[in-house]
Amino acid sequence: MRKKVLVRAPVLTRSGYGEHGRFVLRALRSREDLFEVYVIPVNWGETGWLTSNNEERKWMDERIKATAEYGGNGGQFDISIQVTIPNEWEKMAPINIGVTAGIETTKVAPVWLEKVNMMDKVITISEHSKNSFLNTMYEGANSQTHEKMILKCEKGINVVNYPVKKYENLPDLNLELEYDFNYLAMAQSGPRKNLENTIRWFVEENIDQKVGLVLKTFIKNESKVDRQYTEEMLSSLLSGYPDRKCKIYLLHGEMSDAEIHSLYVHPKIKCMISTTHGEGFGLPLFEAAYSALPVVAPGWSGQCDFLYAPYQGTDAKKKKSKVKQPYFSEVDYTLGPIPEYAVWEGVLQKDSMWCYPQEGSFKMKLRRIRKNYKKWEKRATTLQKWILENFEEELIYKKFIDNIVDKEEKKSDVDAWLRELDLDIVESS
Repeated sequence: MRKKVLVRAPVLTRSGYGEHGRFVLRALRSREDLFEVYVIPVNWGETGWLTSNNEERKWMDERIKATAEYGGNGGQFDISIQVTIPNEWEKMAPINIGVTAGIETTKVAPVWLEKVNMMDKVITISEHSKNSFLNTMYEGANSQTHEKMILKCEKGINVVNYPVKKYENLPDLNLELEYDFNYLAMAQSGPRKNLENTIRWFVEENIDQKVGLVLKTFIKNESKVDRQYTEEMLSSLLSGYPDRKCKIYLLHGEMSDAEIHSLYVHPKIKCMISTTHGEGFGLPLFEAAYSALPVVAPGWSGQCDFLYAPYQGTDAKKKKSKVKQPYFSEVDYTLGPIPEYAVWEGVLQKDSMWCYPQEGSFKMKLRRIRKNYKKWEKRATTLQKWILENFEEELIYKKFIDNIVDKEEKKSDVDAWLRELDLDIVESS
């Protein structure tokens, strides 16, 4: 008998958590023999909503309607999967599973630990996110007995990364790029992404170079008003460099997944760059990496799960080593406290830390990529091959399913399904 699984997530938004929620739905759909899926969509900040009308969107709309009808008639669910920040997790079914991108810093908020300990299972997106939970501890005392109390993570946390996506018939974006060598930066403007420094340091390093930076960004949403704000921010930032030869190209507004992917494989876009302070996973960096686009980024936080890989050369001793090698251009960094203006009550702790990429190192990496591109192109191709083999959709979907259904429970469900088909079950010896 199929289990009724309720997924609560911002699946209709163009946010990172929206994509995370859609991944969960795809994983569940890969085992329709085990699960009957129900969906509750939620908002996510000020991000835009999906406007696509493809098969996946039609299926989600149908499941949302079915959920309203089933729940409205008192229907019960076997499992809830909640894809949000932990603050929002609740007990909604006999088994409750929290799925989160975690935090981009070294420490999670106390309420996150409380919510983790409340859930039956927790799945996060990277080893960095997992360690942020496991390495956080708060000490306190009972207000009445004054007995010492320790708040820490008491649940096992499993890691399931994103899978690669495959595209066919990519659209032609008709980008009018003046130069043949262009970098790509893709991030929402804000404290964590450190986008202003990315732009500023790029211009200063390439002020007399015939290169470009394609900038896919927005401030809060992708409206016309937001575009005006973004253009004003960019104009103010560039006003101090009136004689620069390098070009900045702003891409603003909604782009489909296929259109975004077209950026990674565009013949005039040669490198993905980032000075991020931290990532739960780093989806744009991941997409660039499995598209064989060289990457310049700090070697810290979520992106380490896919930018480092086992040795891929011919040296037998190195092949036996379990130490992973960097297949990207590593920007040096230091760890330091997050700034006061980045503190987010209940999410980003004022006493947590993130990475601060070093200006000189970033500029040097841009220069080396430009001057020795063939080397980095080859390294990116090697990384691509490893990612495609180890982050393939079916492999990641299976890993997710294995993490939400216990082995014996899954076997029992499959056996019941086979009996419904009136098939003999042969026990293995």
